[in-house]
Amino acid sequence: MKNTVKRLFDLIVSAGMLMILSPILLVLYVLCKIKLGSPAIFAQERPGLNGKVFKMYKFRSMTEEKDAEGNLLPDEIRLTTFGKKLRATSLDELPELINILKGEMSFVGPRPLLVKYLPLYSNEQARRHEVKPGLTGWAQVNGRNAIDWNQKFELDLWYVDHWSLTLDFKILCMTVAKVIKRDGVSAEGQATMGEFLGNKKGGEDHT
Repeated sequence: MKNTVKRLFDLIVSAGMLMILSPILLVLYVLCKIKLGSPAIFAQERPGLNGKVFKMYKFRSMTEEKDAEGNLLPDEIRLTTFGKKLRATSLDELPELINILKGEMSFVGPRPLLVKYLPLYSNEQARRHEVKPGLTGWAQVNGRNAIDWNQKFELDLWYVDHWSLTLDFKILCMTVAKVIKRDGVSAEGQATMGEFLGNKKGGEDHT
């Protein structure tokens, strides 16, 4: 029953928000295209419920600048002032409303990470895919990119084991406060969040 209520909430609210925010979405699309290039909205494969891969939509927040060898420049160079503002306000996430409408995501759940991480998860960490990924989640309101991977997975698994409609409502309220305060947008010393390498460290994650 609670799964049905959650899906109805996702469906109704995402459809309503897409209609209400359509002028803002159009303006952001044009600005991204002008300031950062095409495509203004990009689709990236992410694992969803039970690990099933889907295409997640986001507004571009970085340029495609490359070095002489054709390799992308470091994120701190490609992430412009405009891109930083998009991420700080979470406006780059708005196209994910389409994923929620389609039923690939929910408003609340573990954030969908990169497909390349799938073989790196332990059996316990892989349990984060027992629920739909979310626009926001328990890890996002408890540190977001400012916490390490172990903490993030622990929070995701806690949500999987304890989720309820009441908890989802609490997370949504906490998310609004976090967005206003712009807490945890990036990891210390990095443009976003260090890449997950299993038991190793380092790198970049576009979440």
